[in-house]
Amino acid sequence: MLRGFATVSYFAADLEAARKWYSELLGIDAYFQVPGYVEFRVGDYQHELGIIDASYAPPVPDAPAGEIIQWHVDDLPGSFEKLLSMGATEYQPPTDRSEGFVTASVVDPFGNILGIMCNPHYLEVLKKVSGK
Repeated sequence: MLRGFATVSYFAADLEAARKWYSELLGIDAYFQVPGYVEFRVGDYQHELGIIDASYAPPVPDAPAGEIIQWHVDDLPGSFEKLLSMGATEYQPPTDRSEGFVTASVVDPFGNILGIMCNPHYLEVLKKVSGK
């Protein structure tokens, strides 16, 4: 049923500021933009990261649902520090989960949780698929 990650959507009250912030973080500009929405293609599999004007956000539940999308990074400490230096705030510090799995998360300047992870399984799949 679930075949793979397709699009992650974040919301921002200031869509242009969010576009600029993520452009700086990713080192690329959005490849697609329409009123109320911008989208980036990210990483080895060109996953979609969409930023949506917060006026389109669904109602927020009383308590968080608990989901955090973890983006694989090769240098977790360096990536975490870069996010903090760009104005993100720590949500969860770098945490060793054993066997090479390390996670951390921040809250971006627009209120979204952004998870990062050093994930050996991601690298195994990448090697099988791409030969890299």
